[in-house]
Amino acid sequence: MISNTKKLLGTELKSFNNLYVLCDYETLIKKNISLKQFIQICNDKDVKILQYRDKVSSIEEQKKNLLFLKSNLNIPIIINDKIELIEYADGLHLGQEDFDLIHKDKQIAVKLLRKKIGNKLLGLSTHNEMEILESNNLDIDMIGLGAYKNTSTKDVQTVLGSRISYLAKMSIHPVCAIGGVKVNDIIENISFNVVGSGIFQSDKE
Repeated sequence: MISNTKKLLGTELKSFNNLYVLCDYETLIKKNISLKQFIQICNDKDVKILQYRDKVSSIEEQKKNLLFLKSNLNIPIIINDKIELIEYADGLHLGQEDFDLIHKDKQIAVKLLRKKIGNKLLGLSTHNEMEILESNNLDIDMIGLGAYKNTSTKDVQTVLGSRISYLAKMSIHPVCAIGGVKVNDIIENISFNVVGSGIFQSDKE
């Protein structure tokens, strides 16, 4: 399971707090940032994983954007939710409800997903101890865990705060901290800091 992650990410990663950036295309449009500029930011910040989200473009435009990102970044690119785009990406990240839509039994859901995505990276969002322990028995490559802090971009029901490190220790998979995470946050037991619009802030902020 973890070996699949290492294969795609390489072995030169730090043990903790590597940078995993969300590329929300709607946010780029609002901030008037081109994909080319975004790629430069990723290179400057030494980003290790990118997740592409796009709720505003046509499927054809999304394919084009994914191909552009892949040809200009030498890191895994994961898509959020849209399994129909897996051909153009290195992995897929889904929420708990997305898994339930595929099958109520997550073991069966993963088997169905693996038939479609093969050995590409598969991530699952988790929020509590029960979901983490359940994920330990699944053929996935990483989990998202959060929310770490309150965020202005999403309505958060549960904020984990410093408890995130205790929960992350329970996971056999690499853990990606989500929700209000900053580029330079040092969070124990967290493999990846998942950063959204915070990637556009200067290191001094």
